[in-house]
Amino acid sequence: MDQIFINLLNGLSSGLLLFMLSSGLTLIFSMMGVLNFAHASFYMLGAYVAYSLVGLIGFWPALVLAPLLVGLMGAAFERLALRRVHKFGHVPELLITFGLSYVVLELVQLIWGRTAVTFSAPPQLQGSAFTIIQHPLRGLSVMWGSAPAELCAGAACSTFPLTRLFMMGVALLMLLGLWLLLTRTRIGLVIQASLTHPEMVEALGHNVPSVLMLVFGSGCALAALAGVIGGITFVTEPNMAVIVGSIIFVVVVVGGVGSLAGAFVGSILIGLLQTLPLTVDGSLASLLAGWGFNVGPDTPAYPLLKLSLAQVAPILPYLLMVLILIFRPKGLLGTRED
Repeated sequence: MDQIFINLLNGLSSGLLLFMLSSGLTLIFSMMGVLNFAHASFYMLGAYVAYSLVGLIGFWPALVLAPLLVGLMGAAFERLALRRVHKFGHVPELLITFGLSYVVLELVQLIWGRTAVTFSAPPQLQGSAFTIIQHPLRGLSVMWGSAPAELCAGAACSTFPLTRLFMMGVALLMLLGLWLLLTRTRIGLVIQASLTHPEMVEALGHNVPSVLMLVFGSGCALAALAGVIGGITFVTEPNMAVIVGSIIFVVVVVGGVGSLAGAFVGSILIGLLQTLPLTVDGSLASLLAGWGFNVGPDTPAYPLLKLSLAQVAPILPYLLMVLILIFRPKGLLGTRED
């Protein structure tokens, strides 16, 4: 029971990290209609830039400064390159962002090397947030921090890292901040109006291209913030963009392209779908048999059904994406028509 609860929290924390990534991608697409293939590269840049800044100014200033620097890089890319091909349609936009991802990868390997770097969490975020104790006599209990060794000698103890709790808190604050920005501030109203009525916004004296540049840079900064937190929680390496690159597009498709609420729901769903099956030892065949299906060696694809849910967990998000595209192409909460 304790391991199931820990895996549930791991799924929620992973899902919230995906939301931090997909929110920027969703913001860029909903405003500009650009599906940024280099979005995960800005996630990687955030981790590496913060890693370099930590030795100079410490972790907490780097947590703020690294996303700002990466956001400025993203805004410069939009102003100098992406804006020039925007008038030619979606294909050139996809190609230029796809090429940017390879350029960023090569630059990262040239500057920081091809192996993982040691990017540790600050002392305030090291250790366990709490420990779940499953005692054979006293049952399930929770203790803040790490439980004493003598207490875990006769019980099963599962810890939840403080970095993951910090990740969850930052992601929820980001969700609240984006919602307040887009619905309760003047700049949020200008951003939303620029999407639907750009001519009217220009007539009111606002510079729509500058607004779009701000949006693109902000989306890259959100990805970089996720990269800083993901870097101290997992591993900071050149392949970190590849690891999350495909799954964030799954999140956006499942939640609904252009929908911030859909990105949040899709992120949580995908995060849980990646972790909860790891606690199930049974196979797909036993699961179908429990639902009343007659599954045997003569069943088509029986070797595939013999695989455990833990073994097929990596493909479940992509299977869900296929089902969403078949039965609800707009996604769970998507409203965009194009």
